Amino acid sequence: MAEAQLDIGVDKTLLLVDDDEPFLRRLAKAMEKRGFDVETADSVAGGKAVATARPPAFAVVDLRLEDGNGLDIVETLREKRPDSRIVVLTGYGAIATAVAAVKIGATDYLSKPADATDITNALLATDDELPPPPENPMSADRVRWEHIQRVYELCDRNVSETARRLNMHRRTLQRILAKRSPK
Repeated sequence: MAEAQLDIGVDKTLLLVDDDEPFLRRLAKAMEKRGFDVETADSVAGGKAVATARPPAFAVVDLRLEDGNGLDIVETLREKRPDSRIVVLTGYGAIATAVAAVKIGATDYLSKPADATDITNALLATDDELPPPPENPMSADRVRWEHIQRVYELCDRNVSETARRLNMHRRTLQRILAKRSPK
């Protein structure tokens, strides 16, 4: 398999942190096939423990975990190993969150569902080259929906406050929130 011959470097350690157990197992197996020495964690506490005890050269961290925010793990990794390459994953692709992740020290930011190839490309991309664009980027409708959801969450799920901040009629917002997310 050509993918197994990737030039990862001498230190192949990779920390994967995600609370979606089936996704974590699949990704760990795929990354091992690509030559990484994988260690997994399913919580902020577990991720920080590994980052402190054995700081990896690479990390893939989910943003929203059951016990907190994945950015806490990114901060710990940056303190313990400033040269590590970190990709933040999330099911909630919002520009503000991506900016926060990169400011805190993430190398890249990918929206779920990201496959092992996208993740590997992001981890191994050099600073002067951009990884290739995703095969299936979010539609404009999906980006709009994600933004509305983010503002709604930031307003503690208060429809009236969210509508005011988005400069939108409250009933229009309620109809949007009642629908399923666009593809």
